[in-house]
Amino acid sequence: MPPSRPIPLDEYPIHQTPLSMAHVATGDRNAYDRCIFHAFDHQGRALLIAGLGVYPNTGVIDAYATLRVGARLHAVRASGALTDDRMNLSVGPLRITVDVPLRRLGLHCAPDPDDPSSLSYDIVWNADFPALWEPHHVQRRGDRLTLEGRRFVQAGHCAGVIRVGGEEIPVTAGEWTGTRDRSWGVRPIPGEEAGRGEEYRTEGFHWLWVPARFDDRFVMVVVQEDADGYRTLNEASLVRAGHPDAQLGWPQADIVYRPGTRHPERAVIHLTDQARKPLELGVEILASSPLAVGAGYPPADGWQHGTWQGRGWTDRQVYDLSDPRAHPMAAYGVTDHAARFTLDGRTGYGIFEHGSFGRHDPSGFVDHTSVAP
Repeated sequence: MPPSRPIPLDEYPIHQTPLSMAHVATGDRNAYDRCIFHAFDHQGRALLIAGLGVYPNTGVIDAYATLRVGARLHAVRASGALTDDRMNLSVGPLRITVDVPLRRLGLHCAPDPDDPSSLSYDIVWNADFPALWEPHHVQRRGDRLTLEGRRFVQAGHCAGVIRVGGEEIPVTAGEWTGTRDRSWGVRPIPGEEAGRGEEYRTEGFHWLWVPARFDDRFVMVVVQEDADGYRTLNEASLVRAGHPDAQLGWPQADIVYRPGTRHPERAVIHLTDQARKPLELGVEILASSPLAVGAGYPPADGWQHGTWQGRGWTDRQVYDLSDPRAHPMAAYGVTDHAARFTLDGRTGYGIFEHGSFGRHDPSGFVDHTSVAP
C-alpha cells in the first residue's frame, strides 16, 4: 500500500515526531485523545456530561452525551471512521468547537429528526481559570504498560439551552458550573486479550477526581489508591488569579456512603495550606450520573469508547435510574456527582468523581461485595 498523503494539519509547525499528524508516535492500538465536559445547575436538577475521543491506531472517532434529570438519564452516542480532518470535532449529531483555545468552547447536539423530543443542546463553555496540569498518570500490569496519560483540567461557567422531552432547560451563567478534562496517551480499548497481565489484576481500586470551582479560586484534588491504600496518583492544587499555583498537602477524604452501597452522600477532604493550616473541603452531593450507563465507560455492557461500530452509527437511549438493580454494573464503574463544596467560609460547585471497587483497607471494604453499613 502506498504511503498516505499529508493531511491539512501538517501545514502547521506543531509536529513532535518525524511523522504526519495523521499518525501518533506509538503503534499501541490503545492510543487515544479525548475530552469530557460537565455542565450542571447549582440546585442539582440537571447534570449534562459530554465527551469526544479519537483512537488513531484503530481508526475510530466517537462521542457521547448524557443528561440526568430526575430519575431519567437521556443518552446520545455516535461513532464513525476517523478522517484526515482532525480539526473537525464532530461525529453524528454531536459536535465540539474550539472557539478560543483554553478559553471558550462550544458543545452541540442536534435533535433526532424522527423524534423532536429527544436530547439536543447548544452550550457555550467558558473558562474562569487557567487550565491546570494533572499529574502524569502511569499504570502497569506486571511489565506491561496499560495506561499512560497526560491530562489537564479546567473550571468555568456555561450558557445556552438544553432541549429534552419537549421542554427547554435554560443554561444560565451564574446558575450553572462547568468543568472539563482533556487527556491523551494510551488507555485500554476493549477487545484486546490481557494475557499474562491477568496475573497482576488488582484486588481493589479507589479513585477521586474533584474539580471544585469557587468565585475567586479553583481547587483540584485527584487520588488513586490500591487495595491497601497505597497511592499511585496524588495531587491537591489551588489556582487563583494573580497568584502562583499552590499545593494543598496530602489530601485525605472522609466519605459518608449511603447505607448498603458505596454511593457517597457527603464527604470532607482534609487539605493543608502552605502555612500548614488545615483546610476542610466539604462535599454535598446534588446529582449523580454513573459513567457505565450511557457514557460508554467500563464496565458498560453495551457500547464502550474506541470500539468499532461501523460508519455513521448513532444510538439514543433513555434509562430509568430509580432502581439500581436495573443497572448492576454501574456500581463497578466510576460515577460523576455534581456537588456543592464549602471551603474556608466559601461556597462553590464542581464534580466529585468517585469509584471504589473491591478491597479498600482504609475504607473498611474487604472485597467486591463489601458495602457501607
